[in-house]
Amino acid sequence: MSLLEELSDAVKFIQAKSPLRPVVGLVLGSGLGAFAQSLENATRIPFGEIPHFPRSTAIGHKGELVIGTCQGVPIALMNGRVHHYEGYTLQQVVFPVRVLGRMGVKIAIMTNAAGGVNVNYKPGELMLLSDHINYMGGNPLIGPNEESLGPRFFDMTEPYDPKLREIAEKACWKVGVTVRSGVYIAFTGPSYETSAEIRAARVLGADAVGMSTVPETIAARHMGIRVLGISAITNPAAGVLKKPLHYQEVLDVGEKLKSSLLDVLSRIIVESAKTA
Repeated sequence: MSLLEELSDAVKFIQAKSPLRPVVGLVLGSGLGAFAQSLENATRIPFGEIPHFPRSTAIGHKGELVIGTCQGVPIALMNGRVHHYEGYTLQQVVFPVRVLGRMGVKIAIMTNAAGGVNVNYKPGELMLLSDHINYMGGNPLIGPNEESLGPRFFDMTEPYDPKLREIAEKACWKVGVTVRSGVYIAFTGPSYETSAEIRAARVLGADAVGMSTVPETIAARHMGIRVLGISAITNPAAGVLKKPLHYQEVLDVGEKLKSSLLDVLSRIIVESAKTA
């Protein structure tokens, strides 16, 4: 079965479950799933029920697609994602985003939990991605190109949409959440980076580090989808503080950010939908 046939199967299955036709998509990262409970008119579909969809196995990722409304705006929300470190190919990792694109999504909001490479960035702050560095050793578009999805070669000068970043920055100001702007670097994981790798990332110009988002952003931009990237800084990266890193920090900060992030995301969705 071809990629287009697999995408068609998934889209038909999802659209048979809900009459809503979202133009905004949202991917929730580690520990950030609380927003999924706020949607109205929600239809919840476990990843495992959607044809050809990869299943999420990571802690803090429920693994369901939620179609619903946020203040009247129809959205498609991925409550959790899959990662390369779970054993999936990069093509499998980006399959859900491609499905969103084939469903008609024009704007994708990618959230993630990230470590602060920039020593001035503190846990509990948000960082809007201005750019990224792909340090995952691969690209989801390697292989034959499907022209109906996008061109073989395409511009990545500004992978993260300036207008959407402006909307997000204003939303954070109104809610009173400290917001930064910076470069995200993606490693494969699942081991956390070494102190030397973080020093190298800092030299390369990175401000935050994680294990996701970059492949999905590449696939989304290939399809012409406008992307907003938001990192929740959950811990200082390796070597910043003289203590071991633990995943519980990610979940704890996600819980603390729950109410403010709900407000921020709601504002972003409503305003960004006006530009779709």
